[in-house]
Amino acid sequence: MSRANRGERAQASVEVVALAPALALVLLCAWQAAVAGWALTAAESAARAGARAALVGRSPGDAAYAALPVSMRAGATASESGGRIVVTIRVPSVVPGFAPEISSSAPVVRQ
Repeated sequence: MSRANRGERAQASVEVVALAPALALVLLCAWQAAVAGWALTAAESAARAGARAALVGRSPGDAAYAALPVSMRAGATASESGGRIVVTIRVPSVVPGFAPEISSSAPVVRQ
């Protein structure tokens, strides 16, 4: 094998080592985005469950809390404001230091 071929193989190794952390960061961010989407869907579902409970005279907060996945119940709040049930949850964190809150609301339709 010539010296030129050995140098090219070393270059490929350097490129892989340089790009591996960037690829890991992109994958971690994509995973966090997927978890945030799941949290938003869960908040929307809980708000609708709370609105249905309010319609039939039950506690909207209890119904919203029960509709949330167990992993999202800690710190979740449900309140009624202006004829709407508002559910706020903290997004489970995959990226350290990143823990935003997401809110969703659903109207309480009185018949």
